[in-house]
Amino acid sequence: MANLTKRKSTAALSIAPLEAPVSASDVVFFGIVNGLELQKFVPAQRLVEIDLAEYFGVGRNSVREALQRLAAEGMVELQRHKGAVIRSLSMQETLDVLEVAERMTGLLARAAARGAAASGLTLRLSESLKALKAADAANDSVGFTSARRRFYRCLLDMGGNRELKRLFPSIQMPIVYAQHRLPTLQKIRLGDYRKIATAVRAGREDEAEAAGAAHVQHVRQEIISLAS
Repeated sequence: MANLTKRKSTAALSIAPLEAPVSASDVVFFGIVNGLELQKFVPAQRLVEIDLAEYFGVGRNSVREALQRLAAEGMVELQRHKGAVIRSLSMQETLDVLEVAERMTGLLARAAARGAAASGLTLRLSESLKALKAADAANDSVGFTSARRRFYRCLLDMGGNRELKRLFPSIQMPIVYAQHRLPTLQKIRLGDYRKIATAVRAGREDEAEAAGAAHVQHVRQEIISLAS
């Protein structure tokens, strides 16, 4: 089990989630989701309420609420006599998540391309891409994660699809990335995001959808390659 420091984690709290935290339970919820990608939390880790309360600087009621939400999203399992444990995925479960993510990411990119011109957010998309490139050049993993979330947030806002905004953040990709450490993931992301952004800004819906789906396909190929 990863050790938790007895104070607020500034790294965990500094990352912008797809939806900005508005409550203490949000801070815990998004802190754990983001912490999976930053290896601050790991699959199969037991989550102790009092430790989390100290780590995030919130009350235990807020921790309980966040754990219930994480359980409802399938990120955490509430085990009798053991409490909350971060879910682990089998290879088949990983492939199932990726199958859903492939279609959802393609749909997200298509919706963004369709709404790009009317949204007035193409500059914001370009700025998030620049932030991704800068973080990659600086080997700044925290900055890259923050910029990546801004990139996806911008795509969601461009598309304006309320169902996508509700469903997309619930895909269990944080567990996939935490469980399958991919050395080339950041490079894969940067190259794929460039292609997505180019198609979205030009309003080319078919191309954007193909680029979004291809990104998840590349992640799948890397996972399968490392597992073989």
